[in-house]
Amino acid sequence: MNIRDVPATARTSRSGTGRIPHRAWWVAVVAAMIVVGAAVLTAVPGLLVEPLHAEYAWSRSSIALASSVNMVLYGLVAPFAAALMDRFGLHRIAVAALALVAAGTFLTTVMSSPWQFTLYWGILVGAGTGAVAMTFAATVAQRWFVARRGLVLGTLTGASAFGQLAFLPVVAWTVDHQGWRPALVTLALTVFVLSVLAVLVLRDHPADVGLRPYGADPSAPAPRPAPATGAARRTFAVLTGALGDRRFVLLAGVFAVCGASTNGLMWTHFVPAARDHGMAVTVAAALVSGIGVFSLLGTVVSGWLTDRVDPRWLLAGYFAGRALLLAALPVLLGPDPGPALMAFVVAFGLLDVATVPPVIVLCNRYFGGDGAIVFGWVNATHQLGAGAAAVLGGTIRDTTGGYGPLWLFAALLCVLAVAMVHRLPARKGPGVDR
Repeated sequence: MNIRDVPATARTSRSGTGRIPHRAWWVAVVAAMIVVGAAVLTAVPGLLVEPLHAEYAWSRSSIALASSVNMVLYGLVAPFAAALMDRFGLHRIAVAALALVAAGTFLTTVMSSPWQFTLYWGILVGAGTGAVAMTFAATVAQRWFVARRGLVLGTLTGASAFGQLAFLPVVAWTVDHQGWRPALVTLALTVFVLSVLAVLVLRDHPADVGLRPYGADPSAPAPRPAPATGAARRTFAVLTGALGDRRFVLLAGVFAVCGASTNGLMWTHFVPAARDHGMAVTVAAALVSGIGVFSLLGTVVSGWLTDRVDPRWLLAGYFAGRALLLAALPVLLGPDPGPALMAFVVAFGLLDVATVPPVIVLCNRYFGGDGAIVFGWVNATHQLGAGAAAVLGGTIRDTTGGYGPLWLFAALLCVLAVAMVHRLPARKGPGVDR
């Protein structure tokens, strides 16, 4: 029986027949695939530095400029994308973003100047991937799920880290054995396939297909919300209003520490720090990959816990755990990864992206219908914190000759994050939690 053959009144919050999965789960699966694809693209520039330098003799700084523009746009586009999804629809924005990514990826294969790399990869791919990242995941979960929302958030956010680690080695192998152009063409075709799936499966709201969100009360009305006009104006208006709200300032500070202590430090400086202690580069890179693998499990579990535990206490526990781990890292590093360092990899991986579901839920709790946009701005501070920590780490290494002070400073930042979490109010303000 096709779901369209089931009367709208019979399509309950779970399924129309008891055997056909609710449409929300198919939307979540396609959304996860899109998030994975975007995550892979954000990690590709590191694989292109040497091939582009060898082929074009471009300076590494000019190549890095495209990556920097990509990272900045990845963070800044997100809040505008959330507002545009409210105005034009989730599936239209997702398809448009994927089209930008596919075009930018393909055009990169025919570039001949560094400015073109900045335009194609930095601007087109950066803007496109930013539009289908964290806020996209938050919007899908908020519109399509009432029950299991935290679990879906955890899975979608964990898919980002898992995607980089599961598929980036394949891309690296292709670059090494087939060349960087075939690798990018393959990625562009993959993104095109994802855009087709988005057209076929994604919908703006369950009401578009005569359904209620998964887990919603069958007796409660679930109309499709009216399009919100003035997307850019609303995005800035939400930011302006949020800046005067202590809850936003605290969440932004907490997430800036999150970015600094993960992307900014572990993903940028763990490998060179391990090299300073005599560890082989391949072994150090494998440990970083291990952190990413366990981050998927940690994020899914965190999403499940967010449905059941006060998200403030989860955040406090996560940052307290990070503080202890980072403070111990200088003692654990050595030429060989012993049991203690392997335990660090597992524990840090479980905490790596686990902060995302609680922060998204708190944004929705405190700011209601503007929660996705607020989270977009909060996520932008995550990227800013990551960038600042990456620069700080290099400066500390150059001035002190080692990374020891960096890990201790990061541990203190995590303690500060715990203090900020404790300042967050327990109850929601105007708006809804879920």
